[in-house]
Amino acid sequence: MKLKPHQLIESPEFKKLVRSRWTVSFILLAFLFANYYGFILAIAFKKEWLTERIGASANFGLLAGALVIVISWFLTLIYVYWGNAFYDKRIESLKNTLEKEGEK
Repeated sequence: MKLKPHQLIESPEFKKLVRSRWTVSFILLAFLFANYYGFILAIAFKKEWLTERIGASANFGLLAGALVIVISWFLTLIYVYWGNAFYDKRIESLKNTLEKEGEK
């Protein structure tokens, strides 16, 4: 017997899985916004700090801009790792469990 969509959506395991996905997504999104908007606020209010030199040809603004990109990549890496290591496995397990229950 094939699993019906409402059976999946109404299962407590599925609701817990959706809640965990949203939690991880919002936490990473908060870090991403803090990272990006922190840089924008530094541009707006701390121009003198961003123009300070770090050696012969670089300044803090260049370093901060590169750091925004690197942090964004790192946050993406965390999400991909979490998705592959935990989320996808839990989805597969949930699907198998619910299909077995649907066959009964």
